[in-house]
Amino acid sequence: MSDARSACILGCAGLSLSDGEARFFAEVAPVGFILFARNIETPDQIRRLTDALRAAVGWDAPVFIDQEGGRVQRLRGPVWREWLPPLEQVARVGAGSAARSMYLRSYLIAREHLALGINGNCAPCADIARPETHPFLRNRCYGEDAGTVVRIARAVAEGLADAGVVPVLKHIPGHGRGTLDSHHELPHVSAPRAVLEAEDFAAFKALNDLAWGMSAHLVFEAIDPSAPATLSPAMMGVIRDEIGFDGLLMTDDISMNALPGDVASRAARARAAGCDVVLHCNGDLPEMQSVARAAGALDDAALRRLDRALASRPAPVDVDEAAALAELSALLRQGTRPA
Repeated sequence: MSDARSACILGCAGLSLSDGEARFFAEVAPVGFILFARNIETPDQIRRLTDALRAAVGWDAPVFIDQEGGRVQRLRGPVWREWLPPLEQVARVGAGSAARSMYLRSYLIAREHLALGINGNCAPCADIARPETHPFLRNRCYGEDAGTVVRIARAVAEGLADAGVVPVLKHIPGHGRGTLDSHHELPHVSAPRAVLEAEDFAAFKALNDLAWGMSAHLVFEAIDPSAPATLSPAMMGVIRDEIGFDGLLMTDDISMNALPGDVASRAARARAAGCDVVLHCNGDLPEMQSVARAAGALDDAALRRLDRALASRPAPVDVDEAAALAELSALLRQGTRPA
């Protein structure tokens, strides 16, 4: 792979690729792409779009989507399956069946992806739900303690991978203590470092073998009170050295309002801090152009991580989809019965 590839993952504006977008993607050669609801209409349309994105860059680039279930899912009914918010499914089926049910659900989600040319899902979330967790995140979590979160996050990652879809671990190093919605405001976390290491960071450390990850836009005051993790060299040191994550680290969406400055300055700071790849999601072409310039090309470390991540793309295993759906349905039905 050429080291001239731009250190960014980009969206597009609509249901099909414009000539201007195609020329831009061919020129800057992003690492991959991400789809949102604005890009979703029918299965045939999505397949044409994913084919066009890959044709623009001339290789089998990863195409990601956020399909956690609940509020955060871009593929919706009646064409695609609707899913409970993760925390609600875990509560419904109970501790003994939670990991299995989330594995099955993730496998089925990924099977829907592959039929559309989508081969990456921005999941699992290894954030720990707490009483103070902002509602934008809380029911997207898997549990209220690190052990539960790790067990279910591993099952989610394995379900995606067994269907042939790349999982993306998020939001490193932990977003559960955030009391603000980082799409709009910058959360600050005041917990002592020892507490963070024992709880929030520990969940991600247990999952540090995953090949793709996403950073968190929040300030950890005990480590770097001046910058959110995405823009903080000190926090990147925690992620790489203490948590031990050596996979390809993308930013959360660089256009989220938690971050200071314009998108170009955010992209430049994220790369300088140590993020491998800048994620820009809103499909605005002038913004994407400025982000690509600011992000620059992959450096040697990012290129090594990308090559390793691409080489470890999961191959599908033989799981009967109908049987998986029947088993999941039975677990959900059983979970609705009175104790």
